[in-house]
Amino acid sequence: MLKQNKQLEISFSKHIELYDLLIDKDNFWRQMVEMVDFSFVYQYLKDKYSSTMGRTAEDIIRMFKFLLLKSYFKLSDRALVERAKTDMLFKYFLGYDPEETKLIDPSLLTVFRRERLKNEEGNLMDKLIAETVKIAIDCGLIEAKNKIIVDSTHTNAMFSHISPREELIRQAKNLRKSVYKIDESMHDKMPKKREASGILEDEIKYCEELLELLKEDGRFEKIPNINEQMEYLKETVEDTQIELEYSKDQDAKVGHKTADTSFFGYKTHIAQTPERIITAAKITTGEKHDGKQLQDLIEESKKNGIEVEAVIGDGAYSEKDNLDYCSDNGIKNVSKLSDIVTHGNRKNEDVFEFNKDAGMYVCKAGHMAIKKAKQGSKENGTQVECYYFDVEKCKHCPFKDGCYKEGEKSKTYSVSIKSDTHTAQMDYMETEEFKELYSERYKIEAKNAELKNNYNYDKATSCGIGGMTIQGATTLFLVNMKRIIKLREQKNEKIKESI
Repeated sequence: MLKQNKQLEISFSKHIELYDLLIDKDNFWRQMVEMVDFSFVYQYLKDKYSSTMGRTAEDIIRMFKFLLLKSYFKLSDRALVERAKTDMLFKYFLGYDPEETKLIDPSLLTVFRRERLKNEEGNLMDKLIAETVKIAIDCGLIEAKNKIIVDSTHTNAMFSHISPREELIRQAKNLRKSVYKIDESMHDKMPKKREASGILEDEIKYCEELLELLKEDGRFEKIPNINEQMEYLKETVEDTQIELEYSKDQDAKVGHKTADTSFFGYKTHIAQTPERIITAAKITTGEKHDGKQLQDLIEESKKNGIEVEAVIGDGAYSEKDNLDYCSDNGIKNVSKLSDIVTHGNRKNEDVFEFNKDAGMYVCKAGHMAIKKAKQGSKENGTQVECYYFDVEKCKHCPFKDGCYKEGEKSKTYSVSIKSDTHTAQMDYMETEEFKELYSERYKIEAKNAELKNNYNYDKATSCGIGGMTIQGATTLFLVNMKRIIKLREQKNEKIKESI
């Protein structure tokens, strides 16, 4: 049962002044509490709870704030709650009184992520970004009529290229090593390892026995480093049991960064203003083409209050469909044409997508062409570029029906090379306006670096695209709020200097 939100009620604690003594007014988390009305979270998720049945639910806003702290500090659920009991900054942000010690049960965070947010992850991300854009516009930090810069950044899946069983083996091994550093005699007490059966259930059982042994011992849970490893292993076991029938993250896909390098995971497609405020984002699996997300990013930016006058991106966004869309909507498309993008209409666009970094097409199964060659007459306008795929892979491909004919010795995909739309874009690329606008593209590369270096966004913290989207939603919200606070400080400094 859900009560009316009481997160923002006035506290009558006689110790409340401790917060003013211990938490600086320019602290990021304090400023965020003062700037953001988190009641939108309550309005957004209240329908996920019954208003008449069941036990009284924990406050929705507080649960969401727990997620923000978990995302930023990279803590397990149990470690997060334990730290909140003694960390005054955590208590302040979560809305607890300084003397409170009875907080939530860590299991409620798991329920919140897996049940309350289920099937709402993408909508939650859109809502969070929309709120930050509104704050930025209301504070006069960005103009509603603006340019957006687009790009994607990749995130490796939680299990990368190894199976859940291998990940459990790795974590269990590291945990044992940490235990042995404290007490070498534990070598003889550890659960007996099963023979390498290759069965995931056997490794889950071993990890459960290992965790139970260490818990019964009583010493190791009191050591922060080991306790945190135990909590992470426990969460991984729980996630793995949900994905029991799969050998790895079922949603993650192989994406290609260049012809020779690839990754296994997800992509976050981002649109941001030149002031580096993210206006829209979309999480996809790793093999998805960047250019195919452009129109969604523009439409979402518009929905969030941005009147898009120009879109700046690399060659992935200069597909003919995108150029036509921008032209029809009065938006300047500031993206350079690559050789391949000058191709006109082509067949099977949903089956074969171009990877700009590798300069090759990738089929639906994720296989990249191994070579290409031009054919036809350039003078007659009939020239095409032909891409050759590894026929041995095609023979065993699950998508070969309608694509590969049994017995064929080669598999190719051809596209025409010229269109009037791209000719016009080539002319625009020569203008000073294009060059000046394109010079701002580097700003989104800095944003991608910030996400990975400052927020550990290079690795997924949970399994599945739902978990990845929650990670993206909370991370991008925090990134935007950090930037908003920075811009506001710079604006106030300028005002002081002018007085």
